Amino acid sequence: MLTFQRLDVYRSSIAFFALCAPLFDCVPRGFATLADQLRRASMSIPLNIAEAAGRTGRDDKARTYAIARGSAMECAAILDVYKTIGSIERETYQRGTELLARVVAMLTRLCL
Repeated sequence: MLTFQRLDVYRSSIAFFALCAPLFDCVPRGFATLADQLRRASMSIPLNIAEAAGRTGRDDKARTYAIARGSAMECAAILDVYKTIGSIERETYQRGTELLARVVAMLTRLCL
């Protein structure tokens, strides 16, 4: 196991991606770009966490963690849109926003 795979923030971001995977295919006609954006943003979180863990400079790590944090914020907005158009179950929305709040809090500390 690599060091980033042990990080709680990484594991939480993977849990969020797994939660989102079924949502990629359940949007109404005309919203395919929304599903694609969720796919890309939810993948960006763990990928940038892993990349940041491999960086050596403090500023470089912080910048890459900040990118992951931005993707997490974007995912929260996408979940809001899914909720607005009625394409997400209440429990999935709630669990997703809880995971994202946790991820954002951890990434905020890592950015400092």
